[in-house]
Amino acid sequence: MFKNHLNIAWRSIKKDKLFTFIKIGGFAVGIAACLLITLFIGNESSYDTHYQNKDHIYRVVFQGEIQGEVMKSTHFQLPFADALQSDFAEITKAGKVNTIEIFGAGKRGFRINGTQENTFEENFIVADQEAFEILEIELEQGDPTTALTNPKSIVISKSKADKYFPSGNALEQLVFLDNDTSNPYTVTGIMKDIPENSHLDFDFMLPVEDTNGSWTNQNYFTYVLVNPNTNIDELEQKMSSIVEKYIIPAQMERGRSASFIDVLRTAEYKLQPVTDIYLKSDLKMQDGLKHGDVKFVWLFAAIAIFVLLLAIINFINLSTAKSANRAKEVGLRKTIGAFRNSLVNQFLTESVMFSIISFVLGVLLAWGLLPFFNEIASKNIELPWTDWWFAPTLLVAALFVGVLAGIYPAFYLSAFKPANVLKGTLSVGSKSGRLRSGLVIFQFTTSVILIIGTLIIYRQMDYIVSKELGYDKERVVVLEGTHILDNKIESFKEQLSSLSQVKSVTSTNYLPIDGGSRNGNTFMVDGQDDGGRGVAAQIWKVDYGYTETLGIQLDKGRTFSKDFAYDSINSIVINNKMATELGLKDPIGKKLDNNSQVFEIIGVIEDFHFKSLKEDISALSLVIGKDNGAVSVKLEKGNPTDALAAIEQVWNRNVPNQALNYFFLEQEFAQMHEDVQRMGKIFNSFALFAIFVACLGLFALSAFMVEQRRKEISIRRVLGAPFQNIYKLLTFDFLKLIIISIAIATPIGWYFMNRWLEGFAYRISIGWEVFLMAGVIALCIAVLTISYQSIGAAFLQPTKGLRNE
Repeated sequence: MFKNHLNIAWRSIKKDKLFTFIKIGGFAVGIAACLLITLFIGNESSYDTHYQNKDHIYRVVFQGEIQGEVMKSTHFQLPFADALQSDFAEITKAGKVNTIEIFGAGKRGFRINGTQENTFEENFIVADQEAFEILEIELEQGDPTTALTNPKSIVISKSKADKYFPSGNALEQLVFLDNDTSNPYTVTGIMKDIPENSHLDFDFMLPVEDTNGSWTNQNYFTYVLVNPNTNIDELEQKMSSIVEKYIIPAQMERGRSASFIDVLRTAEYKLQPVTDIYLKSDLKMQDGLKHGDVKFVWLFAAIAIFVLLLAIINFINLSTAKSANRAKEVGLRKTIGAFRNSLVNQFLTESVMFSIISFVLGVLLAWGLLPFFNEIASKNIELPWTDWWFAPTLLVAALFVGVLAGIYPAFYLSAFKPANVLKGTLSVGSKSGRLRSGLVIFQFTTSVILIIGTLIIYRQMDYIVSKELGYDKERVVVLEGTHILDNKIESFKEQLSSLSQVKSVTSTNYLPIDGGSRNGNTFMVDGQDDGGRGVAAQIWKVDYGYTETLGIQLDKGRTFSKDFAYDSINSIVINNKMATELGLKDPIGKKLDNNSQVFEIIGVIEDFHFKSLKEDISALSLVIGKDNGAVSVKLEKGNPTDALAAIEQVWNRNVPNQALNYFFLEQEFAQMHEDVQRMGKIFNSFALFAIFVACLGLFALSAFMVEQRRKEISIRRVLGAPFQNIYKLLTFDFLKLIIISIAIATPIGWYFMNRWLEGFAYRISIGWEVFLMAGVIALCIAVLTISYQSIGAAFLQPTKGLRNE
């Protein structure tokens, strides 16, 4: 019997090639989209799951509330980790990690002993031995118990060891950083490459050499390994004693006011599971690490389900719509004694066969599209062909989806009564279309929501790229690794300034882009008790000419000048945001206390964006300081290629053994929002998948309607019905369903996209024109889909439709 079912199913598949193609094609596209999204979600969710002790590793997060505003931070004092390990028995180990460039992390010049050429390398971090062990760094060579215990030691990744030491003899070799030959580092370990799905991305580990044990400077991430069965809530409450025991005495020693101390007492510490860092970190933490967005993960999961549902709906629609073609078959089978369960099995077998064929084609389609998807998503995802669970999972899924998609058509078709079928009184196909109408509405409601999302995401991305930032990012070239120039830096800048293609030059790595140096601290108006509030602000060490080179506008006072000797000692320039938070209406000449150092405000600059537009502009200050990590060059108008060639000549004269590394500030700004743009591209791609599947179903239904009404159309044509009447007859019912879909989708799309935009401090407003455009697009798609069949039917020769009458 099963073999008979298969034979009949195969004949049914071959009989109507158009509908078979649409059924299988829609299923395959839906399965491919669902599989790609599932692989993406699996990759996003796999971050930091490679740790053996992942359930017991946490990152410490500071949380406090100042005048109603929640403050969060992941940076702590140098002795903080040691205090945790010594004061709390629940904490087995506590380690610290630094990714801030001014502490030796980030980007540095690198060369091995015995060579002359320096290579500009990224991905340096600073860590202690405890962090090395907590993060379960695996060494291929070296002693894991002492890898970072000695000063001037360095642990490098396997890939970098192979690059610089192809002979394989890297251990105990000497290397130089930033061309500093007086302070060589010894390679003490070769570690396995850090997995791509890690929130920390590094190739070089340096030991902590910071000796400033102050409880007022916050620069280090703190990771802890807790004992199993530890009550995390109780431990978090106990950790608040750190504030009273260590931090408050240090602040009181600095002369902080009683109200400031009272605010400190409200602070608390939270333990963030290491597996939550990538997807579930708050923007307020400002940790500068790579992150995903859990909201996008849920969104893509929803899209995957909807795309698969759309494909299943197509199957149900087409199966019930084609019921007239199977009605006589069912009637005759029942007349000669077929039982209903046998017919149900027959139709379920057909459905499962469709599903298996679709799954095979869908997996092959996903495999073919994977390279393009990886490029869009900036991932390196592969289909897990060799994993034991992959094939069985696909088979079970194919069987489940086949049964799910076929169960309604099977019971619907098998319920036909032989007498009604054979007398020709059965109302089938288009005559029983309430369910199909509802499913079409569901399909296009989903499609319209996705169109709305696509339009809003595109507009938000365009807004970000074109928004005025408060500084001029155009024609600014940033030269990296310039600390290798050492005492030649001033001469180098003068040589650059003398070039006709160069407008201005300044040196600092504090730049308004991701990857620029950052240094936060608390400021208070000197001699004034502000209720313990203080102002957390960035304090950037910059060079003369910084504001001019970056085109930052001055609002009050003046900027730094070499004509005023004290500018290099105690002058400070703040932004308007900082002046507002300090409560200073006339800030020029006022003095600020920062970590026992007093600065005089000489100027106020307009606010400018130095973080992602997801975040609001925050308080910022500039002081004169030596930071030679990068040199920014403002180019005159003209051909940038000629300017770069001239700059490279100057570079080669000063640093003949290192290639020039540079980037344009405008391009780097775009990369700040690359994650959102990338997610937008992924969303748009899968939205197109869903719309395509919905259109396939609409196309098939319109083709079936034409087929069912062929006799009626022919009679109307004989009686003289014009083209427009026939076209209206065949399209009007469908267009009513699309208009209903638009009405349902508009408020739903507004709600979800408004929630998405809440993640941006600077965002577009959602106007009515977005929904109008989405509705017009949906109508155009529907009309184009239906018109192919409708126009063909309107021009049908009546004799063809009546030849059998």
